Amino acid sequence: MEEYTRFEKARIISARALQISMGAPSLLKKAPGNPIEASKEEYEKNIMPITVLRH
Repeated sequence: MEEYTRFEKARIISARALQISMGAPSLLKKAPGNPIEASKEEYEKNIMPITVLRH
């Protein structure tokens, strides 16, 4: 897994949590009810469909 700054990590998790709260399906087999917890778990398991582009 690529090393992200704490700011990138926060942005990735919050963006994914927003997607989940707006109805996007979670990629976990048993997702927690809280979208933030679900996105944190996706991030930790490296299955999050979000990437960071650096210039």
